[in-house]
Amino acid sequence: MFLRQITDAALAQNAYLIGCQRTGEAVIVDPERDLDRYFQVAAENDLRITAVAETHIHADYLSGARELVERHGVKAWLSAEGGTDWQFEWAKGNPHAHFLKDGDVFRVGNIQLKAILTPGHTPEHMSFLVTDLGGGADQPMAYLTGDFIFVGDVGRPDLLESAAGQSGAMEPSARTLYASLRATDGIPDYVQILPAHGAGSACGKSLGAVPNSVMGYERKFNAPFREALTAPEDQFVQHILSGQPEPPLYFARMKRDNKLGPALLPEGKLPVPQRVIASQLGEWIGHAAILDLRPDRAGFADKHLQGALFAPIAGGRLPIAAGSYVEENTRILLVVEDESQVDEATRQLIRIGLDRVEGWIPLDEALSVSGLNTSYPRIESKDLPEDACVLDVRRADEYEAGHVKGAKNIAYTRLAARVNEVPETDLLYVHCAGGARAAIASAYLSSQGHRVVHVDGSYAEIPASLKS
Repeated sequence: MFLRQITDAALAQNAYLIGCQRTGEAVIVDPERDLDRYFQVAAENDLRITAVAETHIHADYLSGARELVERHGVKAWLSAEGGTDWQFEWAKGNPHAHFLKDGDVFRVGNIQLKAILTPGHTPEHMSFLVTDLGGGADQPMAYLTGDFIFVGDVGRPDLLESAAGQSGAMEPSARTLYASLRATDGIPDYVQILPAHGAGSACGKSLGAVPNSVMGYERKFNAPFREALTAPEDQFVQHILSGQPEPPLYFARMKRDNKLGPALLPEGKLPVPQRVIASQLGEWIGHAAILDLRPDRAGFADKHLQGALFAPIAGGRLPIAAGSYVEENTRILLVVEDESQVDEATRQLIRIGLDRVEGWIPLDEALSVSGLNTSYPRIESKDLPEDACVLDVRRADEYEAGHVKGAKNIAYTRLAARVNEVPETDLLYVHCAGGARAAIASAYLSSQGHRVVHVDGSYAEIPASLKS
């Protein structure tokens, strides 16, 4: 048996390639759209991908399942659970698509996967118990848990309401999740947990950075999992729903597209953005989303192209910034420090359905053009004026724990949807907990015509006299 975790660090997303080395067949579980890296790993290990399985309809990225089925003839194994509103519509009627009910099994070579209905994060969510029949095993060795159980956390049950807009869904989903977690008592402690996400994902609030774990360890030390097993249901529901971060706006679009079917990439290939030269920039400003990928927020504030968004490619900030502020079907120009960033940025963007990555220009060249650059002021948090009109772009739970007196709170991931709530003022001071989120928000607000000051630095350094 072959098993490889293939991680997208930007979205903290894990796909799994599982292969039978006797037959050469393999299944890819929860793949993203840029399939070449999965095919490469398979080829390097004398495997061919013959099947794809999905744990659920994803909210944080576009699935590669449709691409595999319709372009490569791969067999799909998808949930038939969850009711009529939670079906993979794109796969209905496709002869390569097979639909699973709770307890169903399928095989890839001598590897058996058993589907277990584990609702709560989503109604149709399935996890897969993996047994190596070819190795003589009659018990599972791994549990592909998707967004059900993570290392150190469990899947958030609020997204149907907070991201997909289903009013009143989060508490019933939390109660369903409680029941699903308690129903795992028959799975042995030694079984490996292989989750779909790790630390940095917006699909949980305290995911661990360790790539995998085992059931016994998580039962003891995963706080919400342990609470589901030992505490009253109401206590679990209250705790699991508190402190969940506001999801980026693009999550709702991902739910829609993964249900109806992500668009196929032209000829199955990534977009190839064209090199833009300085004299062409006037054709882009005001007619495209301009994403500045550098990590230097102070340098960005000091000088950047008019209308540009601060979307650092490092640290997983690019998909969050772009997914929060760029609408689908928008033309995109990348401002890069190095040409090597173009391919990675393009991948990160098409994974969230922003496919029109059409141009790129080096940063130094973009900054050299007279009359097309702008700036906004930046101060340290300790220098926040007493009479400042303040926008706090932290999470709601952070704001509730303490905030600047009179500050308006809108999480930076939700600004585009609530931009009409941004205070109208001559000068808007934008802060967060450390400066990074405020930098992204300041750039967006500046691009929308607001006069902003980026308050950079720790919230703790804001004078105590200004806080409530």
